[in-house]
Amino acid sequence: MTEKKVVTTVFGIRNCDTMKKAFAWLEANGVAYAFVDYKKAGVAQGRLPDWNGRAGWQKLLNTRGLMWKKLSDAERADVDEAKALQLMAQYPSLIKRPVVEAGGALLVGFDPETFARHLK
Repeated sequence: MTEKKVVTTVFGIRNCDTMKKAFAWLEANGVAYAFVDYKKAGVAQGRLPDWNGRAGWQKLLNTRGLMWKKLSDAERADVDEAKALQLMAQYPSLIKRPVVEAGGALLVGFDPETFARHLK
């Protein structure tokens, strides 16, 4: 009986420093993956409802990045689930990187220990 191969899909933005760390970890650990640049491919909006249901908008929304700082005070004010999803759809750079789908797991952000638990 052959072992079923888990397909790992990494979503993010190629030139992001955190993405570079994630790519290096994946390659060093022999994890095969498909990469989707969600800024170019425009897949974020279609996947956001699923990701939100699995991880929560608070985990997905990157409030520490440059894009967040570029938003107006009004855009950053009173963020709730609906507003966060709308902002992330409008500005995919606001989605924390990487987002990794592997089997049933959804990993948000790069953490070597979490990657090791779910991707080896």
